[in-house]
Amino acid sequence: QVQLVESGGGLVQAGGSLRLSCVVSSRTFITSTMGWFRPAPGKEREFVAAVSWSGGRLDFSDSVKVRFTISRDNTKNTVLLQMNSLKPEDTAVYYCAADWTQQIGPRRSPSEYGYWGQGTQVTVSS
Repeated sequence: QVQLVESGGGLVQAGGSLRLSCVVSSRTFITSTMGWFRPAPGKEREFVAAVSWSGGRLDFSDSVKVRFTISRDNTKNTVLLQMNSLKPEDTAVYYCAADWTQQIGPRRSPSEYGYWGQGTQVTVSS
């Protein structure tokens, strides 16, 4: 059974950094598109960042562009979200998601991901 486990969340002051990790228990992790989402007003999930299975395509929401970086290590079945210059509005539970449909193009909708982790809490104080 496919499982996604996030870690790395915590409490940090505005301007600080955190690195989130998501470990995927799947022998086909290398073929997946991986994304990060968080709750937002009026939405169950809003897109944060995503990385293609090859690692060649990186996508970021406008609110985190430049500040966040996403990467993956296929030898460890892990996707990372490096968060810098954190703001109080970044406070949320961050969810890792995986998609194995291998569709072409940006994947920013939660409905495009079939597997989700339980989330890790990020709290940014001012």
